[in-house]
Amino acid sequence: MSFTGNITPEWIEVQYLQWRRQPETFSADWRAFFEGFELGQGGPPAAGIPIDIALKFSAVQSLIYRYRDIGHLLACTDPLSPCSTSHPLLDLEAFTLSDADLDTVFHTRRFLKESATLREILELLQETYCRSIGVEFMHIQEPGERQWLIDRMETARNRRRFTQQERLNILRKLQEASLFEEFLHRKFIGQKRFSLEGGEALIPFLDAVVQRAAKYGMSDLILGMAHRGRLNVLANVFGKPLATLFAEFKDNAEFGFVGDGDVKYHKGFSADVKVSDGTRIHLTLTTNPSHLEAVDPMVEGKSRARQDRYGEGGDKRVLPVLIHGDAAFAGQGVVAEVFNLSQLEGYRTGGTLHIVVNNQIGFTTLPRDARSTCYATDMAKMVQAPVFHVHGEDPEAVVYVAGLALDYRRQFGRDVVVEILCYRRHGHSEGDEPYFTQPLMYGQIKDRPPVHELYAGRIMEEGVPAETIDSAIEEIKKRLDSAMEQKPPVTDAGFGGPWSGIKREYAPEKIETGVTRETLLELGRISVAMPEGFTPHPKIEAGLRKRLEELEKGEAIDWGSAESLAFATLLREGISVRLSGQDSRRGTFNHRHSALYDQKTGAMHVPLAAAGKNGARFHAYDSMLSENAVLGFEYGYSVETPACLTIWEAQFGDFANGAQVVIDQFIAAGETKWDRVSGLVMLLPHGYEGMGAEHSSARIERYLQLCANNNIQVCQPSTPAQLFHCLRRQVKQPFRKPLVVFTPKSLLRHPICVSRREELEKGWFREILPAAGSPKKVKTVLICSGKVYYELMERKESDKLDDVAIVRIEQFYPLRDDLLREALEPFKKADIAWVQEEPRNMGAWNFLRPRLAEIVGKEPRYIGRDEDAAPATGSHRMHKEQQERIIKEAFGQK
Repeated sequence: MSFTGNITPEWIEVQYLQWRRQPETFSADWRAFFEGFELGQGGPPAAGIPIDIALKFSAVQSLIYRYRDIGHLLACTDPLSPCSTSHPLLDLEAFTLSDADLDTVFHTRRFLKESATLREILELLQETYCRSIGVEFMHIQEPGERQWLIDRMETARNRRRFTQQERLNILRKLQEASLFEEFLHRKFIGQKRFSLEGGEALIPFLDAVVQRAAKYGMSDLILGMAHRGRLNVLANVFGKPLATLFAEFKDNAEFGFVGDGDVKYHKGFSADVKVSDGTRIHLTLTTNPSHLEAVDPMVEGKSRARQDRYGEGGDKRVLPVLIHGDAAFAGQGVVAEVFNLSQLEGYRTGGTLHIVVNNQIGFTTLPRDARSTCYATDMAKMVQAPVFHVHGEDPEAVVYVAGLALDYRRQFGRDVVVEILCYRRHGHSEGDEPYFTQPLMYGQIKDRPPVHELYAGRIMEEGVPAETIDSAIEEIKKRLDSAMEQKPPVTDAGFGGPWSGIKREYAPEKIETGVTRETLLELGRISVAMPEGFTPHPKIEAGLRKRLEELEKGEAIDWGSAESLAFATLLREGISVRLSGQDSRRGTFNHRHSALYDQKTGAMHVPLAAAGKNGARFHAYDSMLSENAVLGFEYGYSVETPACLTIWEAQFGDFANGAQVVIDQFIAAGETKWDRVSGLVMLLPHGYEGMGAEHSSARIERYLQLCANNNIQVCQPSTPAQLFHCLRRQVKQPFRKPLVVFTPKSLLRHPICVSRREELEKGWFREILPAAGSPKKVKTVLICSGKVYYELMERKESDKLDDVAIVRIEQFYPLRDDLLREALEPFKKADIAWVQEEPRNMGAWNFLRPRLAEIVGKEPRYIGRDEDAAPATGSHRMHKEQQERIIKEAFGQK
């Protein structure tokens, strides 16, 4: 028996009355049924209306809804597959309709026409949703956004009529893209270029985005992409001089080369581009390693920094654009992380335009082995982004979607995704043989004409002369040949823009970072002030009161107080501070409390917001539970803001390895590869307190292994005053280098880990802290860093071991061996030992071992844990035993 056979008029009437009272309790199909019924009858139905008529009105509403919902399944978007002509879920029979109903007039709701035949309704829906553009948007929960898209798409039937000049412009971009690749293939045989061939429609798409963005008053477009098509984008969208590109293929270095450099398809570029109406827009292509999606959060961070610099309305001036591959978009977890950032307070950028160039293969892996989802783009639905799937050989559809997508972003400030379905003409690189693994696919591709020839044939049929098309080809070829013979323009190797006052080279300068007593006291009071009527948590209020009391007495300034004063004094000097990380407002270990919460209303108060002058701002953000995307975002932010103290804090230092790609590829190597400098600060809690393998070590050894050519600074300050000066030094130095700081946990409230106010009033960050006391009595010198110093000092003082001196290394890299020699000079005859908490194969030992041997003249003794596969034991008892053994061995005790 059919579904309708179980329905009675009485049951329908009961449901209808219930719907009128509580429509939200019904499914979308039933709501459409009753809405259509009322509209068709001009109001509530009279008793006795035949059920079959009511069902047909409802069926038409359901059909409209379903085409909007899944019409993309019938869209013709794949150049390598025949177009489907039907889908069982969209056939008339699925709605108990038939061809006999095609000329019946139906009244509709929320449709372009209030009354139309079923034939007219079908024609409009199929032309809108089932041609060269498939759209997924009904997952968006905001009705206004859905209706905006419906109104834009259905009124135009997802198609725009282009003028002849506009068509010639589209063809010109396709020709430039294709002929550029052909030229490289002929002139630089065998060299990798990661061709765009098969996906050339990307170039007119980007050109349309640039033109429209400039028209809307945007001043900046920041683009991130991997290697495929990158050279084509540089040449034909950014206008990078062809002579420079060709010189890179020839490996000529005389046009400006800094550091180690990188392969040509990883490099960044920026340029001011004039669009058709004469306005200009600044385009930036960010540098990117071979880690395909690693650049995504950097683009977002750079964009947010530039937006913040512009102030209110900055998100309307700066457009972030990300180009993805289909396999990487579905497979790389950082994509989901970046989507999750998109609507968060500290990380939103007003919507990102995502372009997925779907060449239907990942290296040699087909989609069936690359993802578990229907589309490569399904990840985007997590943030309810609309997704446009467009045929890569229909360039007019591609350009139309570019405008629609950008308009959506402009209207709603949200992410939007465009998938261009195309193919890859060659293997992963031009040296690969794709027939090894995809013989059938490449059998189709082999004789397929390039898209510019297909499009040229189409517009010639509509009246464009062949001579016009041929002359454009000849002009492009001449320009390519001419550039091959030209000398590349000289590149300015200096820093520009906000970096113009920053020196390139590191120098171990003594930077005075003390602050006057009056300023410290004033800012100390501001840092604990609360608005009238504010009700803080009693424990926090008492802690802040004690913090101020100690500052006023000039004694016992703890870690949290010194850090707060470092931030406040920089803000007072006009330097903004941005702090981001998991639980960073409070601090993982409850020491910071940069944001206070009213216990009655929940309102948030940030005391340091009142400390800034000359536009300096303090922002502290609790990040989402991610290391990779958030650290990448902050790195991107830092490369735009040399005059800002940008900090990322790990919840535990151990967890930073979740962002190892960012650390290895960008933070440590970005300067030597790409001449991109950053002043980013990483705060990594570190210390052995018996909390197990994942809550003890920030992996000091890994950062030291990355150190070379003064690329980063690696510090472990042991006092609050040292932290104060270290943070202030970071933005006072004439150069910028990333700063890795190993911060304590148990020392945050340790009664002897405090500083006097006078230590903040004068002085500088001291890379080496020499031993105190008389050298004459000393038989042993212990060199150490961090928390273990306090345990050594406690034993030294309790056992009155005056024959032992302790020297602290506060900066591992660049190691101030001159200061270390000076500190050890008085103890020439003493036994020298290095003491650490970490296992022998970890910590700073292997980095310092040859350096200490050179300074001392012999290899020092090692005192610490034995080699281990894990950083620490999970047993608190074993931890205490190991720690006690280290201390006893240091002092020669049994």
